[in-house]
Amino acid sequence: MPIVNRIAEFGPDMAAWRQHIHAHPELGLDCHQTAAFVAERLREFGVDEIHEGLATSGVVAIIRGQGDGPVTGLRADMDALPMQEETGVAYASTVPGRMHACGHDGHTAMLLGAARYLAETRNFAGSVALIFQPAEETIGGGRIMVEEGMMDRFGISEVYALHTDPFADAGEMRTCPGPIMAAVDDFRITVTGKGGHAAYPDSTRDPMPCALAIGQALPTIVSRNAPALSPVVVSLTMIAGGTASNIIPETVTLGGTVRTLDPALRDLAERRIGEIVAGQAASYGVSAELDYQRSYPATINHAEQAEFAAGVAREITPDVVTDLAPEMGAEDFSYMLQARPGAFLFLGQGKGPSVHHPKFNFNDAIAPVGASFFARLVERRQPLRT
Repeated sequence: MPIVNRIAEFGPDMAAWRQHIHAHPELGLDCHQTAAFVAERLREFGVDEIHEGLATSGVVAIIRGQGDGPVTGLRADMDALPMQEETGVAYASTVPGRMHACGHDGHTAMLLGAARYLAETRNFAGSVALIFQPAEETIGGGRIMVEEGMMDRFGISEVYALHTDPFADAGEMRTCPGPIMAAVDDFRITVTGKGGHAAYPDSTRDPMPCALAIGQALPTIVSRNAPALSPVVVSLTMIAGGTASNIIPETVTLGGTVRTLDPALRDLAERRIGEIVAGQAASYGVSAELDYQRSYPATINHAEQAEFAAGVAREITPDVVTDLAPEMGAEDFSYMLQARPGAFLFLGQGKGPSVHHPKFNFNDAIAPVGASFFARLVERRQPLRT
């Protein structure tokens, strides 16, 4: 079965909604205008309940089907990124330094499309909870919504999400059981010595050699501590210290990120960074402080739900990949999958500029594919009794 005909009919509406959101990007938890736009559309569709203000600006809408049944959650993120747009499209960002460079405008439009169809047809038992979430790119609006009790409040039994994929052909859907995206941690290391004149290093405790030694040692966590085929990333991305060629600085700072799929390897990386920092500081006679912050956990699909979602995807598109290799990017949908069974899938939009690139732009042509997937998923998961 291809794209749902009724959803295809309002494809132009989804494009218009998406382009409106694209032109008015908002950041973090402050997605109030986007949330108001979403709520206005949902009222037009005649959904049964609209709950606003979750995680500051999140929205959950409930559509009741026919008769008793479970509640399936469908999630879309709404926030943009703090970067300058370079697409040149007529509906480009109207806010300097902000743009929808990760497809969240498209995710929101697709879920609105599914909402319109489901509110019209109600060809399912139980209910569907439409989750419009802020702050995926920053502090984890998904985490906040879960911590606020969203799953229990709305009786959500399973949860699903889509993310646009500029590395796959338009309409191709990709997923896998188990880990699909990585956990993300950030670290900052401050090495402190005793500054002074660079011509008299013996009168100082130079923090620079220690900082360089730490930077050289960090990659050994991957090459010498983790199993050879384990997906682990330890990236040093920042180093700062000194103001002039003849001054030995008092402090040098380093920073970076760690990406893992296995919780045990996550623990290993944190432990080894701490050991390297302490050991090198002792070796060079300086002090060093590690600030290690754990952020989003790995996004881990539940096997049964991933298989089910892939089956639904095959009804919409012939191009479905079910053995996708996990990616080392991160997603705060991980918190929802920790709270409830479910699955996360990628929807190809055609190969082009990557997400988080100033020329990225969501492909409106795939919106009916995503909306059809969401709608069919609810109908297949919660069929009417005959």
